[in-house]
Amino acid sequence: MTHDLAEPHALRRAVFIEEQGFTEADEWDDLDTGAVQLVIRDAGRAVASARLLDEGAAGRIGRICVLKDWRGRGLGADLVRFGIDHFRAAGKARVVLGAQVQAQAFYAGLGFAPMGAVYDDGGVPHQEMVCLL
Repeated sequence: MTHDLAEPHALRRAVFIEEQGFTEADEWDDLDTGAVQLVIRDAGRAVASARLLDEGAAGRIGRICVLKDWRGRGLGADLVRFGIDHFRAAGKARVVLGAQVQAQAFYAGLGFAPMGAVYDDGGVPHQEMVCLL
């Protein structure tokens, strides 16, 4: 866990802006400074990240990203599990996240269920999902 934004921002730029085509305006917000940043490194190189936000009774896991050549190794699941454990230890009642619709099955496998309607985020369909603790 870190509050340093350099590595998570570099990863998010590579994954969300350069690879997936989100705009700068869609990606950057004012929530990063109050978030706990998770970073997974291999031999000192940042390869995956996520951010954790406190939302009162809930915790939010967001901006989960894994470099393309590191996908399929369970790093995204590791980030989500760590976030769930972090919020459980903090006494939260639930964990929420905004999933890209194409990734819903991944999050369902980690204990999340859809809630509410599908919404647009930067031109990509998303679904709010919740995991009760």
